[in-house]
Amino acid sequence: MKTIILKKKHLAIIVAVVLIFAVLCLCVGLYNNSVASSPKSKYTVVIDAGHGGIDGGSVGVNTNVAEANLNLDYAKCLQGLMADFGFNVIMTRTTDNGLYNPLATNKKKDDMKKRKAIVENSNADFVISIHMNSYNLTSCGAQVFYGEGDEPSQLLANNIQKYFIKYLQKPRQETKVGDYYILNAIKAPSVLVECGYLSNPTEEALLLTEDYKKEVCYCILLGVLEYLR
Repeated sequence: MKTIILKKKHLAIIVAVVLIFAVLCLCVGLYNNSVASSPKSKYTVVIDAGHGGIDGGSVGVNTNVAEANLNLDYAKCLQGLMADFGFNVIMTRTTDNGLYNPLATNKKKDDMKKRKAIVENSNADFVISIHMNSYNLTSCGAQVFYGEGDEPSQLLANNIQKYFIKYLQKPRQETKVGDYYILNAIKAPSVLVECGYLSNPTEEALLLTEDYKKEVCYCILLGVLEYLR
């Protein structure tokens, strides 16, 4: 399979578009709350790095890399980008540890409840949960999931997927309804981003590169900005 890498000129285009959009947002008062009718001055986003601790998630087919570790790397990259654009960013986790109580009988359930509490206590405007997929040796492509019947979340998902399709090679061609706790249990618009397949040797290698990580996160940021426009 041909290595999936954006040409540097494409990445430069992404950066330029983001910067231009930021200037336009400032001009129209996206970050100005001096007028009651204008949008709020700062949006709060919760970035959720999936798994952690004893729950490593999927495993890389060649490298045995734990999904939880990659999720955190991508989440931190996205955190930096969104903070630079004036978002108030809250992370569900910033270390390799899970959120569960070590004494909890059902650590997975306890972990997910803690994530829900973080979102609710933050009054988040929207939530982005970062994950890596796994299925077989040939499945590939970034894809965004949303909760069934949740139109705001679907709109956010569609905007992010739009930029995956525009700038990444071989992404999934549409968003999909996902039956996930992080999507079903939270009132704020929420999406779960599967950045790629660790079960695909070519995509696993790609997901481990710094350039591709930045490309995926730039696409997520572009989708968010369009969603808020």
